[in-house]
Amino acid sequence: MTTIQATIAQLGIPYLENEPMSRHTTFRIGGPAEVIALPRTPGEVKAVLDACRREKAWYFVLGKGSNLLVGDRGIPGVTIAMENLSAVTVEGETVTAQAGASLMAVCAAARSAGLTGLEFAYGIPGQAGGGVYMNAGAYGGELKDVLESVEFLDEDGKEHTFTVQQLELGYRHSYFTGKGCVILSARFRLQRDPDGPGAVKARMEEIYDRRKEKQPLEWPSAGSTFKRPEGAYAAALIDQCGLKGFRVGGAQVSEKHAGFVINVREATCADVLDLIQEVRRIVKEKTGYTLEPEVRVTGGNT
Repeated sequence: MTTIQATIAQLGIPYLENEPMSRHTTFRIGGPAEVIALPRTPGEVKAVLDACRREKAWYFVLGKGSNLLVGDRGIPGVTIAMENLSAVTVEGETVTAQAGASLMAVCAAARSAGLTGLEFAYGIPGQAGGGVYMNAGAYGGELKDVLESVEFLDEDGKEHTFTVQQLELGYRHSYFTGKGCVILSARFRLQRDPDGPGAVKARMEEIYDRRKEKQPLEWPSAGSTFKRPEGAYAAALIDQCGLKGFRVGGAQVSEKHAGFVINVREATCADVLDLIQEVRRIVKEKTGYTLEPEVRVTGGNT
């Protein structure tokens, strides 16, 4: 047992050792995490963060693993999984969600209360914290459109509350990008739908049906693989280059939606990275556009 493992155990915080990350990502890819801490309260999150800082242990914050590719050698140090912090509350026209709450649960709470504004997020396979981190969006909406404020811990374990204006939200970007902060909760300001929960439900179901029709939800993936280049669409460029079905090892460009790389047969992280590299090379060569990956990559791969 390492020193940081012993510390987490002494704190009474649940944890896993040498846990395959393929069990914790929607890509179903990834080697073992050295330690996965499973804090149950914001106080336990701070305790883990403080321990990592004291012992100079590297840490990584894990949401639902839905926009994540983990290296085949896994993740060293401490992975802080937020799944146990999943409470969602509604007060008036405000929905507050802990970071580990799924976006589906947040949308469901809004729907039940007859609140509109989050329909676009219904079906995004992430958690509230991860959604804020990347300013998740779809079908013409982004979280920044309805986000009011966020509570988080900075790298020193100090708690802050930032308003949406302070969060530097842009296309798949936020104040948190590249930082070691830990998002604790988010508040969303919505509006009362005059037609009630039924109308909100109908719009959410319409969007989800569109997702099922156009996206390869039946296969493990990390969602959209590439960011949208200015003046074009990644999927259209990839399709234009004849790359639907293009495969490296167990990783393949979806034949249903060219913007998705899917795991069709026990793909490795190396397979996916090689496929992404080839797609970027071919698209650049044939169209002049440079595709930038949207998927976050972490852990060792050699």
